[in-house]
Amino acid sequence: MPDTPSTPSLTPHAVLKQYWGYDSFRGIQEEIIRSVLQGHDTLGLMPTGGGKSVSFQVPAMLMDGICIVVTPLIALMKDQVQNLRRRGIKALSIHSGMSRGDILVTLENCIFGNYKFLYVSPERLDTDLFRLKLQRMKVCLLTVDESHCISQWGYDFRPAYLKIAEIRDLLPGVPVLALTATATPEVVDDIQQRLHFRSKNVFRMSFERTNLAYVVRHTENKQGELLHILQRTQGSAIVYVRNRRRTREVSELLNQHGITANFYHAGLAHDLRDARQQEWLEGKARVIVATNAFGMGIDKPDVQLVLHLDLPDSLEAYFQEAGRAGRNGQKAYAVILYSPADKTLLRKRIPDTYPDKDFVREVYENLQYYYQMAMGDGKGCVREFDLEQFCRTFKYFPLPVDSALKLIAQSGYIEYTAEEESASRLMFTMRRDELYNLYETDEAMERLMHVVLRSYTGLFTDYAFISEEALALRSGLKPRQVYELLLRLSRLHIVKYIPHKRTPYIIYTRERVEASRMNIPPEVYEERKKRYQARIEAMIDYVEDNVICRSRLLLHYFGEKNEHNCGQCDTCLDLRTPDRHKQTSDEELLCRDILQLLREESEATPASLAHRLSADKDAVAEALRRLLDEGRIGRTNGLLHLPRNA
Repeated sequence: MPDTPSTPSLTPHAVLKQYWGYDSFRGIQEEIIRSVLQGHDTLGLMPTGGGKSVSFQVPAMLMDGICIVVTPLIALMKDQVQNLRRRGIKALSIHSGMSRGDILVTLENCIFGNYKFLYVSPERLDTDLFRLKLQRMKVCLLTVDESHCISQWGYDFRPAYLKIAEIRDLLPGVPVLALTATATPEVVDDIQQRLHFRSKNVFRMSFERTNLAYVVRHTENKQGELLHILQRTQGSAIVYVRNRRRTREVSELLNQHGITANFYHAGLAHDLRDARQQEWLEGKARVIVATNAFGMGIDKPDVQLVLHLDLPDSLEAYFQEAGRAGRNGQKAYAVILYSPADKTLLRKRIPDTYPDKDFVREVYENLQYYYQMAMGDGKGCVREFDLEQFCRTFKYFPLPVDSALKLIAQSGYIEYTAEEESASRLMFTMRRDELYNLYETDEAMERLMHVVLRSYTGLFTDYAFISEEALALRSGLKPRQVYELLLRLSRLHIVKYIPHKRTPYIIYTRERVEASRMNIPPEVYEERKKRYQARIEAMIDYVEDNVICRSRLLLHYFGEKNEHNCGQCDTCLDLRTPDRHKQTSDEELLCRDILQLLREESEATPASLAHRLSADKDAVAEALRRLLDEGRIGRTNGLLHLPRNA
């Protein structure tokens, strides 16, 4: 099979058939592909499982040059690169854990090797090496996956995404394709603005999932209800919890009751995460109990149940996680177990995520003491950061410190890369001739040392990045044996061995300043805090509502207006008068829109609300009268607002 198709003779359908084996496109895939091939900047809104990858892979195969794919998901980029290679398509990736030498070789291959795809994390865009090599590549398309991360008003803002606009300046005339599964109308506009779209161009696929039943079950006994649901249903399941400790506890509970389960979170070793994910994908474990670190890029079509034991802090996050159920089109369930205490816990995340500004400045000041950084020094310095040690030193709780560091980073004083993966490193402490006089080695150790010396250069003068998996493959040993033998060699003072680890880093982007002079802009703190609070209230409204069809409520939140109820969520099933329910739902949805706008704007006139909502003025007036009568909003000097104690 050729590495690239013959561009003049192939069509999008022919490429789809040749490389993916499909006869036709799904949803809006073909519309997006046509737009990209015409050279237009394009934003595609596609729900989880909507086939985002085909939307950029097919047009790139028809274009002359390489497609740069920006994605924050290392597991996804590795998986997609492997899938493309299996189809005979040349693809590479650059991610954390690679040595500078490996990155350099990869970039050179992209310039001279006739490759079609380069996957790269957003953090890599800002390096001089990448930008220098990029200008020598023949780039045909820039694809931005999870593009909602570029919006400061989105639920998952990542500052590194802002560098993509600068990359566009290095690629004049190259179109950009932005893709996301979750974006409110405000975020849709922000994505296009921040990616410097030449003109607005959005393709929307309906987010409605007709096979997915949304259920909120109120209960004080979540563990009992969880067991009851899993015992009454069949098939694969994901159970989401808020913290790492709970993943283990819930997994053990399920196994004790005969339900095979594994737990998964970002703190586990990389190979263990891969193994547990694979066991679940193969059906060896029915349930995976996980934090939100699990699921992105995982293609398992037969998930029958996604259950949340703890509330996510936004409907965007919930919709994406719930959407991992029923991707094969069969009936599936997205269930939230909710108790009144959840509301308090959810609202507590606001001060945890946006701690007081004085606290943020205090953390910044103590960071300087931690690194013994003098006033005026620091710019360009890179330091490993141990969050637990820092918190022990200054008697802090980790969560608000982590949030404070992110606010300091967004204010421009540092870069804070949480849990960056670093590859293993190895250096010999003996001279090469001394190795031949060793008496404490066995056959396996000698075999490993020979493979190490054949595989890497410069080991006697400096550290080299190594791969235990590659050494295991070349030596015939198991990865665990390689790891243990390297530790043994280290104890014998034959080598210095630094195993793979996940390490946060602090990078100073400017010199140290007085904490009192530190500026935390309103768009970083006040405005984002207000929107975060609004998202949390929308999540609470969703679980406490017993009137509106849950599917309609979710679609409405993302700007999709539909006139029918799903007929299968818990709200629809509980109501016996569908016509009255629909009428009530329409009015309540308008009330919710008004409340959401007032959470974001604080105050507004009736006329400005009607304009923002693009709704019938009489309907808006009726909704405002209802909200005022019920005390859900107030009015002062002609301005509408939420109750002052809200």
